Amino acid sequence: MADVEQIYEQYFQDVYLFALSLSRDQQIAEEITQETFVKAVKNIDQFKGNCKISVWLCQIAKNTYFKYMDKQKRDLGNPQEIMQGNSLSMEQKLIDKTEALRIHKLLHGLKEPYKEVFTLRVFGELSFDHISEVFGRTESWARVTFHRARNIIQDLLMEENR
Repeated sequence: MADVEQIYEQYFQDVYLFALSLSRDQQIAEEITQETFVKAVKNIDQFKGNCKISVWLCQIAKNTYFKYMDKQKRDLGNPQEIMQGNSLSMEQKLIDKTEALRIHKLLHGLKEPYKEVFTLRVFGELSFDHISEVFGRTESWARVTFHRARNIIQDLLMEENR
């Protein structure tokens, strides 16, 4: 139990700042941070030591944040709101959702670390500096990896359109 408290005290600030960079909302960041440590305690036996514990905790925080955002989107997706909008905006929403789904499907097929870096940059809106911290690599590595991932996705989108 002392180890868990030590991990919490040592990494709380890092995880909180990471969650804050994702959410840009203090209250959400606090919720995500708390949930991250709850999940970490429950799954500590799954930590294999292949990476720094801070990277593992930030990965849990990222997944927790994305699940939280997905739930928020589902909760806000009220059918009455969609029906009240005009047909043009509804069509645009459908096109945007379809395009986003295409990109998510392509992204799902990418190899690591391309998938992770692209997700953190585009959907998590993290800076290259923060991405480099998550991976324990240089900022240049994060930039190059993101640009390669983006090029792969663009090439795949062009292939689909042929």
